[in-house]
Amino acid sequence: MKALISSVEPVESGYRVAQVATDDMTFVVADLLFWVDCADNIVADQFYFDPVTQQIVPIPLPPEPPPKQPQPISTGTITI
Repeated sequence: MKALISSVEPVESGYRVAQVATDDMTFVVADLLFWVDCADNIVADQFYFDPVTQQIVPIPLPPEPPPKQPQPISTGTITI
């Protein structure tokens, strides 16, 4: 498998994995794109290429939002 890396699209501390293809489905790309070998479980837009380690790394999940506070109960209100 090959991952197409877009060096003009920063993600985390690296570059976006724009596409994943089998070795026989790769094609010639512009200078700012390049192919790297990758594992079968790599998915475009869920991983990024770290240029320092030369590894494909999963994009971390965003933190969960804090739980919603319940609406206050109103007592003694008058409808107008």
